[in-house]
Amino acid sequence: MLANDTHKQILIVDRDVAAVEPLRQKLTDAGFAVRAISDGSAALTAVADRPPHLAIIDWNMPGAAALEVIRGARRPRQLHAVRLIILSELSAEQDIVAGLDLGADDYIAKPYSLREVVARVSAILRSHPYEDQKAALCCDDLVLDATTNRVTANGRSLNLRGVEYRLLEFLMAHSGRTFNRNQLLAQVWGDDSEVDERTVDVNVQRLRKILADPGYGNYIQTVRGFGYRFGAPVKLSRPAE
Repeated sequence: MLANDTHKQILIVDRDVAAVEPLRQKLTDAGFAVRAISDGSAALTAVADRPPHLAIIDWNMPGAAALEVIRGARRPRQLHAVRLIILSELSAEQDIVAGLDLGADDYIAKPYSLREVVARVSAILRSHPYEDQKAALCCDDLVLDATTNRVTANGRSLNLRGVEYRLLEFLMAHSGRTFNRNQLLAQVWGDDSEVDERTVDVNVQRLRKILADPGYGNYIQTVRGFGYRFGAPVKLSRPAE
């Protein structure tokens, strides 16, 4: 494991307490800070109060608990999105596809190898380096500083509304990846919002217009028939103290 993987917060949500304990211990031994919860309602509260870096969720929990935890984890409270792994007794292709389509980063069928789960957790966290709230997302001279919630272009501050800031933040944090309108609604507006897909188009156009003046409007790209992406490389850096 890389050194910066240690002390990341992991939340395990699984009704099978006996099965969870070996996984909790294995992840703890690997340097993660692990919480294990067997109740869906308690998991929702835990995600809201102290979002983990990654949640491992039992897909087979009663009712809609797993789905609600996923929705809660995906609400845009802060720069980092909670990464998600689904654990399930279902291993058919359609089940795996359904889990990934809901936004999970990985899907692991039971029974599982403890070493494999730890390796997958480490890989997911290494592949999403933008969770540090003291970091800035930079693309050329376009800088989104998460410590101040301020965006500058060529050294000049840009006046973004909250939703425009969150939209730019999410796209920059996942540069090169294309997201459809429903995915952007869930990630930027949250599942409680009553806005529709047209709202995404309107706000993308507004954001492009703001970015166009300093020369960055074409960085927000339309992928015809699918959605939008930030089409230029983004790097993570520490803002000046």
